[in-house]
Amino acid sequence: MYKYIVRGGNKIEGRLSIRGAKNAILPIMAATILSESTSIIHNVPNISDVYMMIKILESIGCKVDYNDDTLVVDSSNINCKEIEEEYVRKMRSSIIIMGAMIGRLDYTKISHPGGCAIGSRPIDIHLKALKELGIRIEEESGFIKCYKDKMVGATIKLEFPSVGATENTILAAVLAKGTTKIYNAAREPEIEDLQNFLNAMGAKVKGAGTNYIEIDGVEKLHGVEHSVIPDRIAVGTYMIASVMTGGRLEVDRVIASHMEPISDKLRSAGCEIEYTKEGLKLKPPKIIQAIDLVRTSPHPGFPTDMQAQIMALMTVANGTSVFHETIFENRFMHCAELIKMGASIKYITENICMVKGVDKLYSASVRSTDLRGGASLVLAALTVNGETEISDIFHVERGYEDFENVLRGLGADINKIEEIEK
Repeated sequence: MYKYIVRGGNKIEGRLSIRGAKNAILPIMAATILSESTSIIHNVPNISDVYMMIKILESIGCKVDYNDDTLVVDSSNINCKEIEEEYVRKMRSSIIIMGAMIGRLDYTKISHPGGCAIGSRPIDIHLKALKELGIRIEEESGFIKCYKDKMVGATIKLEFPSVGATENTILAAVLAKGTTKIYNAAREPEIEDLQNFLNAMGAKVKGAGTNYIEIDGVEKLHGVEHSVIPDRIAVGTYMIASVMTGGRLEVDRVIASHMEPISDKLRSAGCEIEYTKEGLKLKPPKIIQAIDLVRTSPHPGFPTDMQAQIMALMTVANGTSVFHETIFENRFMHCAELIKMGASIKYITENICMVKGVDKLYSASVRSTDLRGGASLVLAALTVNGETEISDIFHVERGYEDFENVLRGLGADINKIEEIEK
């Protein structure tokens, strides 16, 4: 177990280059199962969730090689149809393996997913979509068994634009007979990247990035070489680190349309943001202004994965902000930890809170409650004149590559040290 020790007061500024998106690489890794050959993926982030997915792929017979930022997956010999429970319990997003497994095989078994405790994330929408494709599903003792006698295209109307359900449906449908139509599909950029990866393998998917996706089933897919899109959430997190500390930041290789929901909110806080051929330039305001309302919603709305980080920003803003979390019911767990640091946060309901900016935050010993909540504590600590100790940082390492080293390269005084058991 490790923890961060942060001594705040330094500006976070300089030039930054971010590797591939956590939320894009994981479904793409699942999609390699469908090819029955070798796939080469570049710009892969060095994060713990990638290593967990590698273990899952290896457990079913894939040969995986990961060096630098390149991942090579040979899925020609799948010799196990069941996913080990210990892997799935540790990572919620592993549920997207289900669509790829039943797309290729006649049977698969997987446990209900685990991971961050930010909400229940019911997978009923996933299972309903698979059933409509002709998959027979049995649930017992926390496990899901999927049987495929014949999988045929269908018209599927998702009750909610769930990213995971959209991805699972696409992964299953690419090898189904006939055409699948998905209405109310999630529109996140990472789904577009999955579509591009699958189409390069020989699939026929169109519409990703809109709320209607159409898949014409094909008989077989082949290997492919692909580069993952940049991580918009990581970029947004470092942007906020710079704003909170008064630093200027340049980021290489961003996709402007992916960043705009985040950039729009930061402009409301007083930032100047310019997109360039190389990427993005950010100039912080002299005084951070409160954003009246931060309401999370599916893309192209403000991403739930940025809610905790922008809340950290609002704790030191001029004025009062209201946060309305609409995606996950437990995504305010970081609030209690920010309050320990002197933040003024008042709960209105379980998913609405009010944040009044304070002149300064204070050093404290706090605990990372989840991936993005943990990042928000680090951001807050960067402003503190004193030493902040952040434990349970394994959550943060699930989604940020070399978080402390990247921040240190931008001027932060942050160290990762081993926790000593008391």
